[in-house]
Amino acid sequence: MLKYFITRLAAVIPKLLVISLLIFLGLEVLPGDPVIRSISPETYEQMTPAQVETLREALGINDNMAVRYIKWFGRILRGDFGYSISSRSNIGFMLAARLPATLELAAGGLIIATVFGLILGFISAVKQNTPIDYALTAFSMAGVSIPEFFLGMGAILIFAIKLKWFPTGGRLTYGKEALFDRLEFLVLPAVCLGIVLIATLMRFTRNSMLDVLGKDYVKTARSKGLSEIEVNISHGFRNAIIPILVILIFRLPMLVSGTVVIETVFNYPGMGSLMISAVTGADMPVVMIGTMIISGAILISSFLLDILIATLDPRIRYEKRG
Repeated sequence: MLKYFITRLAAVIPKLLVISLLIFLGLEVLPGDPVIRSISPETYEQMTPAQVETLREALGINDNMAVRYIKWFGRILRGDFGYSISSRSNIGFMLAARLPATLELAAGGLIIATVFGLILGFISAVKQNTPIDYALTAFSMAGVSIPEFFLGMGAILIFAIKLKWFPTGGRLTYGKEALFDRLEFLVLPAVCLGIVLIATLMRFTRNSMLDVLGKDYVKTARSKGLSEIEVNISHGFRNAIIPILVILIFRLPMLVSGTVVIETVFNYPGMGSLMISAVTGADMPVVMIGTMIISGAILISSFLLDILIATLDPRIRYEKRG
């Protein structure tokens, strides 16, 4: 298992390096002095031309591209992301303020989607070709078809404006920053974010379950007198879960991208709204660093998926080794 862990981790590193190289090349072609993107505006305004040139040498801006990339990537690893072009704020501070909100929202959407997607998909498979199955199929088709912004606007109109159960947007009430105090702001956007994934996951769960339930070993389990619940859970769902997990992880990029729309609709102060502001303001350093952070998170998720699948099914790591 340790060898498999090291092998999969080693496969992540070159991908991350390629992403960082593309981000670096994108920053290289941006107009303007790279020094301005590397230090705070207050410091830059107080510097003389000679001091600026000295700083250029210290930052390696006058070196060849390979050396510049190594020094730039070293600063990234230390958490030095540079400064925004439009706001002149430290990008690291901007990400630190916004990333937890997006992770909170994405985690809420993922939990909702996973729980309801697996349960509804399981029920749909067990109740195949019944009114319950048809109703859940209709729900999944509607969930995939309805745009996220429409879901968000509808949720605000019904549950926030008319019923007044939840706030219309935002993330915090002034003076209340505990997780429990934030839940009322999180429920609507997390549900809207998770609905599309619920529908997709439900269909994959149903199809995977039906495929497993048609196997010979499931028929053998029934012939031994096991209860239907035990057959469906122990022999059906347990063996159907691995392809479902694969689909779930591969849908994470969709979940992350969906936060952009949902955060905009609900005025939720996360990475999505930050990226939208950066794109509309042509603040490319923020866009590229944000893209790198999101890409890194997706790579780590893929790595964790490999480890989880290998843990659940040891045959996979032996096949990889062979």
